[in-house]
Amino acid sequence: MEKLNFIVRRLFHGLAALLLIAVMNFLLIRAAPGDPASLLAGESGAADEVFMQQLRQRFDLDKPLPTQLLTYLGKLAQGDLGVSYRQQQPVLDLILERLAATLLLTGSAFLLSLALGVTLGVWASTRVGTWKDSAISVLSTLFYATPLYWLALLAVLVFAVWLPWLPAFGYQSVGAGYQGLARMLDIAHHLVLPTLVLSMYYMAIYARMTRASMLEVANQDFVKTARAKGLSPGRVLRAHVLRNALLPVVTLAGLQAGAMVGGAVLIEMVFAWPGIGRLLFEALVQRDYSLLLGTFLVTAALAVSFNVITDLVYTLVDPRIELS
Repeated sequence: MEKLNFIVRRLFHGLAALLLIAVMNFLLIRAAPGDPASLLAGESGAADEVFMQQLRQRFDLDKPLPTQLLTYLGKLAQGDLGVSYRQQQPVLDLILERLAATLLLTGSAFLLSLALGVTLGVWASTRVGTWKDSAISVLSTLFYATPLYWLALLAVLVFAVWLPWLPAFGYQSVGAGYQGLARMLDIAHHLVLPTLVLSMYYMAIYARMTRASMLEVANQDFVKTARAKGLSPGRVLRAHVLRNALLPVVTLAGLQAGAMVGGAVLIEMVFAWPGIGRLLFEALVQRDYSLLLGTFLVTAALAVSFNVITDLVYTLVDPRIELS
C-alpha cells in the first residue's frame, strides 16, 4: 500500500511537470522564426500571401497564441497530440511507429553501459595503483571526451567498411523478408554498432562513478567491522561495499536513462535508425510544430517514468531507504 501511494504521488508530480513542459515547449517553438505555412507554400511554388493565409487558417495558425495554447492543451487532455502538418497523419501514430526502435536501441545501450561500467569500476577499485586501474581510467576518460558522432563514424569506417563484419545502416535488411527468429537475429545484427557507440559514453561515466564510490565506501567503519568479523573479502565486497556504493550509480543511471532517449538523435541519424530521434530531427527541419511537440512530450514522459522506477529501485538496492 505504501508503494502504491508513493507511485500515485510521483505520477501526480510527473503529470504536473509534463503540463509545465508542454506549455514551455509550445511557447518556445512558436517563438522560433517561420512557420509550417511558409515552408509548405515555398515547396509548392505558390508562396503568395493569399495561399499562405489559407494554409495558416487550415492549421489554426492564424488564431491568437493564447487560443492556440488552450486548444492544444484541450486536445492533449484527451490524448490527442494533433496531426502532422507535413505527413498528414496523427502524431501519436507516427511516434508509436518509431517508439519501439528507440526503446530497443536505448534500452540495450543502457543495460550494456551499466553492466560494463559497474564491472570495470569494481575491477578498478580492487586494483588501485596498478596498470589495470590506470588503463580503465584512461579508457573511461577517452570515451567520455570523444564526441559520439565521431565515434559513430569511426565505428562505421572500421567495422562496416574496413572489416565488413557488421551492417552500417538501417534497422533490418531491406527486402530480405525475414520472419520469426531470422528477423530477430537480423535486427540484433543491425543493433550491435549503434548500441556499442551509444553505450561507450555512459559506460565511461558509470565506471568512474563506481570506482570512486567503491573506494569511498571501502573506508567506512561498517566495512572495517565486517572485515574484523572474519568475513571473506568477496562477501565484504559484494554484500557491504558494492551494495552501498551502487546508490549514487543508480541515481545517475536513473537521470540519464531518460536523457539517453532524447540524446540518441545523433546515433539514429548516423546509423539511419528509424527511431524517435530521427523523427524529431525530421520534424525540426520541416518545422512540423505538432510532431515536434509530440516527440518532446513523449521523451519527457519517458524521463519522468524512469525517475519513478529509479526511486523504486532504491528500495531494492538498500532496504533501509523508505519510500515515505
